[in-house]
Amino acid sequence: MTPGSADDPIVAFYGGGTDHRGRTLAQILAWPDESLEMVHDYIQWVFPTAAPSGVNRHAPLVSDATRAAFAARPELRDALSQSLERMLSFYGLHRDLLSGVPRIVPDQQTFADRAADWLWPGDHNHLRLTRILHSLAALGLTADAAALQRCLLTDIAGAAGRGRVTVETIRYWREALPGGGDNPAPASR
Repeated sequence: MTPGSADDPIVAFYGGGTDHRGRTLAQILAWPDESLEMVHDYIQWVFPTAAPSGVNRHAPLVSDATRAAFAARPELRDALSQSLERMLSFYGLHRDLLSGVPRIVPDQQTFADRAADWLWPGDHNHLRLTRILHSLAALGLTADAAALQRCLLTDIAGAAGRGRVTVETIRYWREALPGGGDNPAPASR
């Protein structure tokens, strides 16, 4: 049997199945930015964690079987990487893979415009970004998680986000990775 069989809802979803509303990953990733902003129950499927969601009782949880499936199946990690690419675009960020080590930075053309929608103290997207950090680390994209964390703490919370990212958010972003992605975020969106 393939690691993380169809019994695991996350593996099934990432393998072409649907979430609790019948949506596929491909459908969600094709949404315009407005839908990604306004719909709130997809992020727990696209970036699942081991911590229960405080806002979505249908959110699947990462288990040891989920981790094993993502470790064994490159197509699952590739789909997770595509999910990251889509959300980076949503936030006005860019991932550079040319050096062999991922580097995530604000995109020169889109960051200012996109940040106007989410870079505000207490914005729910800050919780989403914490969730993304946890999920990437839990599902094996640790280099991408570290690159995103560096971007959030240095580029976003630094000069670009001065006064627009709370001290509490910075703490959650900073603490997101040492536990391997399993530290619960507030409300665990």
